Amino acid sequence: MPSTRALRPLVVVVLLIATSGCPSGGVLLRPDGSPGPEKCPEEALKAMRILRLRVGDSAFVELDVNQTDTSPITLYEGPVESMLNGDLGPLESPTRLYGRVWTGGPQVVVRYYEAKPPDGDTIPICAVARLAHGQLKKLPGSKPGMAVLEFSGAGVYIVDSFR
Repeated sequence: MPSTRALRPLVVVVLLIATSGCPSGGVLLRPDGSPGPEKCPEEALKAMRILRLRVGDSAFVELDVNQTDTSPITLYEGPVESMLNGDLGPLESPTRLYGRVWTGGPQVVVRYYEAKPPDGDTIPICAVARLAHGQLKKLPGSKPGMAVLEFSGAGVYIVDSFR
């Protein structure tokens, strides 16, 4: 059996390989900069079952609460706070949705990990923002790390994993 001291360099190499290519959220990026597949955490799946939120349930969302009813809007890579404009199952408007934006690929990707009802506790969820044909297309003028979008709103859809 190798000594602990002999295993130390191997552990460091494994950790470096495991974390390379991961943004701060731990999601592997595809070559175009868009996020790769990600499992929905078990606690979010459980919370969604309790709330009777099913895959495909949807509502309308303002993508960035600081740019409500604005056109065009600019989304930056990183955390985002959105707001429901309609009810999503038991989550009533104006529930806040917290997630992350990726702008590296051909379209913007928004994944939501938490919901905060107006008078309630934060709830883990898995949801995505989409427009027609499942896309949030970037407008000309978008630069690395940011995306200009035509509309401030989109649909938000419950998912059981991120693809």
